[in-house]
Amino acid sequence: MLLGTLLVLFLLGGTGPASAHAALRATDPEDGSVLKSAPRDITLTFTESVGLLEDSFRVLDPDGRRLRTGEPEHAQGGAETARVTLPAKLAEGTYTVAWRVVSADSHPVSGAFTFSVGKPSLTTATVDTGPTEDPATKSLYNIARYLAYLAVALLIGTATFMAVCRPPDAPVLHRLLKAGWWTLLGATLALLVLRAPYESGEGPLGALSADSVTRTLTGRPGEVLLARLALLLVAALYLLRLARLRKPFGWAGAALAVGLAVTWAAGEHASAGIQVPAAMTSSALHLLATAVWLGGLTALLVTLYRARLTPAAVTRFSRVAFVSVTVLVVTGVYQSWRGLGSWDALTGTTYGRLLTLKLAAVVLLLGAAALSRRWTARLATADPENAETVVEAEAAVREKVPEPVGGPPLPEGPEAAPESSAAEPESSAPAEAGSEQRSALRRSVLAEVALGAAVLAVTTLLTSTLPGRAEAEAAAGTPAVVGASVTNVPFDVGTPGGHGKVQVTIDPGRVGDNSIEALVYGPDGGVSVVPELRISFTLPAKDIGPVDAELTDKGGYWGNSFLNLPIAGKWEMKVTVRTTEVDQVSETRTVVIR
Repeated sequence: MLLGTLLVLFLLGGTGPASAHAALRATDPEDGSVLKSAPRDITLTFTESVGLLEDSFRVLDPDGRRLRTGEPEHAQGGAETARVTLPAKLAEGTYTVAWRVVSADSHPVSGAFTFSVGKPSLTTATVDTGPTEDPATKSLYNIARYLAYLAVALLIGTATFMAVCRPPDAPVLHRLLKAGWWTLLGATLALLVLRAPYESGEGPLGALSADSVTRTLTGRPGEVLLARLALLLVAALYLLRLARLRKPFGWAGAALAVGLAVTWAAGEHASAGIQVPAAMTSSALHLLATAVWLGGLTALLVTLYRARLTPAAVTRFSRVAFVSVTVLVVTGVYQSWRGLGSWDALTGTTYGRLLTLKLAAVVLLLGAAALSRRWTARLATADPENAETVVEAEAAVREKVPEPVGGPPLPEGPEAAPESSAAEPESSAPAEAGSEQRSALRRSVLAEVALGAAVLAVTTLLTSTLPGRAEAEAAAGTPAVVGASVTNVPFDVGTPGGHGKVQVTIDPGRVGDNSIEALVYGPDGGVSVVPELRISFTLPAKDIGPVDAELTDKGGYWGNSFLNLPIAGKWEMKVTVRTTEVDQVSETRTVVIR
């Protein structure tokens, strides 16, 4: 189950959309705008605070050459902004800006936009912004994050199980504690090493440079990981001391568990956005409850397979698990509301769909937990008189199996005398009943552990996905386009020389009448003549369209001066290019009408 989950996580992590928790709210100059004079700087505004990199801005001039800009910095508006100073003189034409920042909750985000000085260029420089994360680095980083989740759950949950249930077979649980500690240590070191290339979008070998180490250790995500390492070292000393003194875990262990949980809250969604103090408290409690439940289930499963646990101990853990589930529900509802922001985001965003998948897995997990509670109650009532004694019924039954015919003779003496046949039925009946209850409980707990691993996998993906609230804030904050809106639509019909791009200009890009012009460029970058060009607009949110732009050939370009778009919103623009009598292709882009 664990290997399968890791494989799914690797594949999704390598092919999914770019992870980003800070969404771009506005740009100055605005995307696609045409300015009369050159701007002195470029300013980006995000939905939450962001960190800057040395290469946060790349600005290309109309000829595709990179401009020498100033150092990236925050504007006076605060940490939610990023600004770079431009050269004093900019030539006429279209400029391309590629940007990259790190959101407050440690995830990188990048993008690109264009603006024009004087008038748009006939050809626009293209820039490869690169992936938000290198696929290999991103996959390794997400796997390390998932292993860290599993390890902290195993470490905290096993310690809680030992403190609450006091199982007699402690050595196997101490091995579980060691496995959790070492796994969490290795995962944290991997996250620390991969942090710099994850932020910059480089391959894993990018971690070997001295600059990467310095950038990691001086950034907030790196500081959080260093704090986690320090807590792990203290936890190791604490566990060794308790093992030597044979004492149960106390308040010091609880404080260490809380400290570890806070390192997650300080580096994920809760550390940015609205209501940060309440969100971090909720996030830490959510992680602790998850660890106590799922990690404790793993310890319970291992103990049950060794048949060394009393029914009363199982009942005590069942009560602890019930409290954990209650905390999970309360904190989960709050975090879902904070991340979504609206009911529409539940189905209309990737974050909402992942959250729905997690809720479905949690429902199945609660169903398995209900079965476990039922079998726990039956196990506790199967032999109420011996509820506080260690149940070793299965071993006792095996000891009473007589030697097969031809076996060695039994030794003589009263100490070796077998039990009377009259006593066997009285002891084997409760043994068989306890064995049946115990086997059923093992199966239900095993199902809980497997579902819990799946829930942690979905949780890892959730923490790497743009929250629905941030996406809605970014959409609401998108400014109106000043002047013409220019959209470049690449196309390829699949034949030799049958590729190029269509540059669509909508002026003024507002509700009501607009003029639309479209230029078709061939593979050589020059203006190309095509037999037919069609453009239509659809507004899915209001179920409007398609609205045909009714383009006509104006001799070198296609256009229409009376395109009416009646409602503001994100319109889907479908561009259909026919290059020959039989070859054509359609491409769709989103344009914002204000």
